[in-house]
Amino acid sequence: MKRILPYIQITGAMAIVGSNIVVGKLIAVSFPLFIATTLRFALALIILLPLVLKMERKLPTVRKKDLLFIFLLAFAGNFLYSIFLLYGLKLTTAAESGIISGTAPVVTAALSYLFLRERIGRNKVVGIALVILGIIIINLAESPSHGATRSLLGDLLICGSVVAEALWTTFGKAVSSKVSPLVLASLTIFFGFVMFLPLGIYQSIGFPLTSLPLTSWLAVAYYGLVGTVGAYLLWYQGMPKVPASTVGVFTGLVPVSAVLLSYILLKEPFVWSHPLGMLCVLIAIVCITISPPDGSSQQQKS
Repeated sequence: MKRILPYIQITGAMAIVGSNIVVGKLIAVSFPLFIATTLRFALALIILLPLVLKMERKLPTVRKKDLLFIFLLAFAGNFLYSIFLLYGLKLTTAAESGIISGTAPVVTAALSYLFLRERIGRNKVVGIALVILGIIIINLAESPSHGATRSLLGDLLICGSVVAEALWTTFGKAVSSKVSPLVLASLTIFFGFVMFLPLGIYQSIGFPLTSLPLTSWLAVAYYGLVGTVGAYLLWYQGMPKVPASTVGVFTGLVPVSAVLLSYILLKEPFVWSHPLGMLCVLIAIVCITISPPDGSSQQQKS
């Protein structure tokens, strides 16, 4: 059981990350986005801060230079990511969003090459090409409930969230050796909360929060507690015990879980371009994973 447990933990983490897309869709269509995101980060902090004190045994000390860098990471990986994702989900389906979000490891590899000059081999070039092909394919056929222009704009916003996430992962390497993963996650979520708090307060003025249905509140609670903290804890408990090459393959569960849950929970219509686009993304992830070890290693963010 001890040998299987890390794989179960990683599988659970990736399934939760995929479910975040579906829950995000529920939030995007029923809850004010800035209020929802502020509450999400607040709930996550309520759990993470005591964990930091318990596991670090003291308040962590972080250099001012690193704090500024972490603030910029939070701006890209939490602030911009959340805005692009939730506004994109207003305009496109959860299934398409899940497929596009699954391209994050490939986009991270491309950014690592562009900004950090990490070597990019043939496998990564093929992976990047497949991602581009997959995104084109899922836009060839539109869901009956979405206009072509509306869905394309939504997909572009989701692509923006992927780039923001990839920036978080790529430049997070600069501080990952100086700050523990738990502290890094807590600080970025704290800064994300600070950024969204004024917007959340402004949006809440005069808004009848009591009129929101229970399902909307439950979606926000899930997003903050399970979707953020739960996925993080499962991922970082299982990841160190699994070979890096194997971990990369597990990121392919994100688009799979997002697409399946969008069909089951949201009753989104099946579109022929979804499985073809998802296949391109899954093959791309495998290409990135089996690249030589001198390439960039990926970490999945929730």
